[in-house]
Amino acid sequence: MCASISASQWGSPTASRRALLIHGLTMSSSSWEGVAQLLAAEGFFVVAPNLLGHAWRRGTDYRVSTLAEDLRPYMDTSYDVIIGHSLGGAVALSLLPFLPKTKETTVIFLDPALELTDEIIEMTRDMFLKEVANVRPAEEHMAENPAWSRPDCISRALGVSMCDRTVVEEIFRQNSPWSFSGLFEKIPPNVKITVLASDPEFGAICLLEHIPRDVERLNARVLTNIGHWIQCERADAIMDVIPLPRAKL
Repeated sequence: MCASISASQWGSPTASRRALLIHGLTMSSSSWEGVAQLLAAEGFFVVAPNLLGHAWRRGTDYRVSTLAEDLRPYMDTSYDVIIGHSLGGAVALSLLPFLPKTKETTVIFLDPALELTDEIIEMTRDMFLKEVANVRPAEEHMAENPAWSRPDCISRALGVSMCDRTVVEEIFRQNSPWSFSGLFEKIPPNVKITVLASDPEFGAICLLEHIPRDVERLNARVLTNIGHWIQCERADAIMDVIPLPRAKL
């Protein structure tokens, strides 16, 4: 992995296939390590930018539209795969109309933050505020999430440490009311979307009722017994959605 101020990269820049990964709130580009390594092993060049407000990147405008606009330079490239988690799902959805229409693109949203009630916003905001006020070590994340790898737990602690209270408060305040499902109406014809939602019994923030049923090239399903951090628990489920060349028999 090669990290810079704004992004992390995996694989060869000369690879024929490309993937763009967009992280969620209080995370960072390094949180994609596990998935990115799997993609790189399949011949992808992988880029994961750090959202504004994360990895020490600060601003004053934290609307989802602004977070997406900040990443617009990445839309100069065609991608085979785009993955967005949580807040990153809403940002990725906002970016799709700007994606070059030169190739088919598989887009995967991991428990995306599409529709949040005031009650959920308050609960989620308070949870993140507590985390940034008291950054827990990787060992605590490992004890709490036995299915996560140690690098995942380190990345979680690192991401929280590089965010702050103001960013969390302003992201929720500036995006109220929190409603982004309408952006599915702007899906380009060269894009196929799969939504992998977490189990509601395990803290999902995306419910199937948030996903339009009348949009072509859009599929959604719930991962049973899986929590919000799908990339840490079921990287295999993500890879199963991605079209990969089959070995010749």
